[in-house]
Amino acid sequence: MSKHFRLPIKPTSQQIRNQIDTMKQVQLNEGPPSAALRKDRIDRTIKMLRTHKEELVEAINTDYGCRGRQQTLLADILASIESLRFNHEHLDAWMARPTTLEPMPGIKASVEYQPLGVVGIISPWNFPLVLAFGPLASAFAAGNRAILKPSELTPRTSELVAELIARYFDSDELTTVLGGPETGSIFSAQPFDHLVFTGSTQVAHHVMRAASENLVPVTLELGGKSPVLVGKDADLQRVAERVLTVKTFNAGQICLSPDYVLIPASRVDTFIAQAKAAVSQMYPGMRDNPDYTAMINARGFERQLALVEDARQQGAGIVSLAPAGEDLSDFDVRKMAPTLIVGTTDSMRVMQEEIFGPILPIVTYTSLNEAIAYINARPRPLALYYFGDDSGEQEQIKTRTTSGALVLNDAMTHVFFDALPFGGVGASGMGHYHGEYGFRTLSHAKPVVLQSMGGESNLLMRAPYQPAAEAMIDDMINV
Repeated sequence: MSKHFRLPIKPTSQQIRNQIDTMKQVQLNEGPPSAALRKDRIDRTIKMLRTHKEELVEAINTDYGCRGRQQTLLADILASIESLRFNHEHLDAWMARPTTLEPMPGIKASVEYQPLGVVGIISPWNFPLVLAFGPLASAFAAGNRAILKPSELTPRTSELVAELIARYFDSDELTTVLGGPETGSIFSAQPFDHLVFTGSTQVAHHVMRAASENLVPVTLELGGKSPVLVGKDADLQRVAERVLTVKTFNAGQICLSPDYVLIPASRVDTFIAQAKAAVSQMYPGMRDNPDYTAMINARGFERQLALVEDARQQGAGIVSLAPAGEDLSDFDVRKMAPTLIVGTTDSMRVMQEEIFGPILPIVTYTSLNEAIAYINARPRPLALYYFGDDSGEQEQIKTRTTSGALVLNDAMTHVFFDALPFGGVGASGMGHYHGEYGFRTLSHAKPVVLQSMGGESNLLMRAPYQPAAEAMIDDMINV
């Protein structure tokens, strides 16, 4: 097989299985890769992203129809390189032999972190680079080989990534599988040593079910409805600017995007005014503005319009933040204006589904206890964003809610810090990656124990049992 062999588009299950078997066998033959080889793989990935930056930016822009250049540079290319760099810089420390323990006199014990083998990575369309190369950074640092399944909804980007990977990596180190949902189903049913999936909760059920047939451990990064809780004394200008920055970034097509705002009823009108000011400052025009990203496809655009219309029909107030006089109803352009939904109820689709767009429902509350109860009555979110400087309120939010992450006075900031674990809880996901957390997740923590010459712990199990041994056991029980 050629070192730069590429699987055909829409490969069969057997073809994918053969590739996994080949990679596993090479891993067994060559043994765990050295720190130098792991760093080399990371360095080649960085070089690939740097060298082909412009091609990647153009491919993503073409797939979207319009994707802000700076958004791609920051969130896909720079974020990928930063994650890879962080793993490179800290790898020696993570691989260092741990302190030897002595659980009993004469017995030596340690934990060795060894590669799992072959990791499968299913990445989504909304950030097609960082959600592929972020998990890959962890896989390479942990000494694994990997197969990437990028999204079919960004076909030009996925094909370019596959082409570049084949150019920079031997196929037994890293390769790609291209295809649609059927290929994704086949991919998730393969006997990987670990599977990382980023996508919707709905699809995650199928992925986890398929992986369970081979007892493949999974890391799921899913999303859900991440709330913004506005404290009673929060600076509403700051809230609006920071929340709308993220809500309009990539047109809200982000798993960590704020999904609704919980705010005291008396502060709604002021928040709306500040939201209008913030958006007009960032985007004086949208339709022809290359900085304002389009919805990924007509289906996504149509869904956003349907969410707004459903809320309208159920009596909600609709506040469009589109620039005055601009018509954003064109399906060829697919620019969805930031839209506030006022007077939302639980029966509306915007409060039942992850929005994944620039729509922002507003929910009112009268007490902090009521707001916390509202959050806790729903599936645990990928992130919770609290705005306010009241230390007592901050402490209550920290201790009385559970979310993948908690960010105070900002939104989504934590995702850029590779020293922090990234992942959800409950319906928003399971497992972590980023930095050392990814290294541990994609390694096998193997205890290694060296028995003492006398074998004291073994002797206590050996028949015939003696009164002296039982007395020793009793002494240890009663210590």
